[in-house]
Amino acid sequence: MAHFAEIDENNVVLRVIVIANEDTADENGVEVESIGAAFCENLLGGNWVQASYNARENKFRKQFAGKGFTYDPDADVFMAPQLYPSWVLDENHNWTAPTPYPDDGKDYFWDEDSVGWVEA
Repeated sequence: MAHFAEIDENNVVLRVIVIANEDTADENGVEVESIGAAFCENLLGGNWVQASYNARENKFRKQFAGKGFTYDPDADVFMAPQLYPSWVLDENHNWTAPTPYPDDGKDYFWDEDSVGWVEA
């Protein structure tokens, strides 16, 4: 099975669907993303990008796409939604807090009002 994410004009993922591998294959049976994307577009309209559950193993587009994720075509990755307004995107396309999580063995939660970690 092949997974495809529909993205809007801002590259935000609207939904993810599953199609048969045959619907992505060329005349030699080789899977080709553009064929699968065209299949999705012909079936449902929209703009489609392939996603993969195997992202942890092969780093295909960093991670599996989900509704609300963003596709960065320049980096060719799916990025999770920003958790808090103060968090910034790092060089690995991960949202990170402006201050590191404390390394003292205690549990903390992020407090956006104080822009810092608060002990639980």
